[in-house]
Amino acid sequence: MFVVGGENLIDFIQESDVDGLPRYRAVPGGSPYNVAKALALQAVDTGYLTPISNDTLGELLIKGLPDQNLTLLMDRSSLPTSLAVVSLKAGQPEYRFYRENTAERDVSLDTLNAALPQSIAGFYIGSLAITDGTDADAWESAWITAHHRGVFTAIDPNIRPAFILDRDGYLARLNRMLAEADLIKLSDEDIGWIMPNMPLLEAAQQMFDASNTALLVLTLGSKGAVAFSQTGQVHIDATPVPDLKDTVGAGDTFMATLIAQIKAEGLMDHAGLRAADALTIRKILEAAAKAAAINCGRVGCNPPVLSEL
Repeated sequence: MFVVGGENLIDFIQESDVDGLPRYRAVPGGSPYNVAKALALQAVDTGYLTPISNDTLGELLIKGLPDQNLTLLMDRSSLPTSLAVVSLKAGQPEYRFYRENTAERDVSLDTLNAALPQSIAGFYIGSLAITDGTDADAWESAWITAHHRGVFTAIDPNIRPAFILDRDGYLARLNRMLAEADLIKLSDEDIGWIMPNMPLLEAAQQMFDASNTALLVLTLGSKGAVAFSQTGQVHIDATPVPDLKDTVGAGDTFMATLIAQIKAEGLMDHAGLRAADALTIRKILEAAAKAAAINCGRVGCNPPVLSEL
């Protein structure tokens, strides 16, 4: 089983005004929640480790998950669902998160360790869950401990700068986790925030060289993606999207497909992935780019099933 940890929430996304008042659409989401969804749709046996609220919005989250290949590893929580309000300011999205005392933060190291299955093949974590607080400490500890047990570890920081109040503390945690990762995915925005005033590819190469990771993938939006490995850099173009709907969940779909393809290639261990040749890495990247493009041709996070790839 591949275990996914990290937040679930409802995105309230501004779409239009009605009688001078903004209208918002409720969308189940959260980056790790999306990754779990996309993995299960690609026929990967997936365990979602984060509690989901038993409130009405929690029911929306449950309904948004696939019926097959996905197991909830935690009991439902009586705490409310986290919210992300995405408003438009001068045409640009502005995020506000409401996560205090909510269900997805209702974790401790003891509850995480108790819920982790014995048959765990891999463990993904990322995004808001590792930002701050005792829950971030618990996620970090459980994930690193799993890595030391030989579990394949994957991370996507998916950084939301407006939510990070202690930059130095966050970067210290992130660096500790990156040092224990077998697979790292970063966006151009992520690495630009982590290592400002440095060319993106140079920054990513420096991060790879300083780490023990087997594979680091940098996504560049419409410019494609670059993988950094022992075989050097592998660049791919973005897959065209003939009828773009939106980019919600594209990065999460890309990440999930990386994991699914690595598993399909039999490379879900540090040594195996580290030894992968450039042709195999390109194949993995191109499948991830294709999956992200299919998602972008649909409204919201709506990843493809395996047969579509």
